[in-house]
Amino acid sequence: MADPDEGSELRARAEQGDSDAVDEWVELAAERQDLAEVRRFADRGHPTATDQLVALAAELGEVDELRRLAAQGNRDAADLVVEAAVEREDLDELRALADQGNSTAAEALLELDED
Repeated sequence: MADPDEGSELRARAEQGDSDAVDEWVELAAERQDLAEVRRFADRGHPTATDQLVALAAELGEVDELRRLAAQGNRDAADLVVEAAVEREDLDELRALADQGNSTAAEALLELDED
């Protein structure tokens, strides 16, 4: 197990904007499934944190978080929201996404209509 002082130091460096420390800290937070901590850094604009947040939200089935990220323009999150809507056969959500210009949702609607 990691030394708690080492974790504190890493977090402090991450808070100060050290990009390597941010990457390491966010990876640790994702491994602990600490969605809030990963979100905090993602919301600050750290691309690695955003990638980790999308992956963690998908892993945890946090569709609301994926919707939030999709609404911010994250294409990977949008694709995962569409995928979840297709699995649930949620035509309303797919229509809403298609109406917002999501071509993947529009294609999924066409495919579901054919079934």
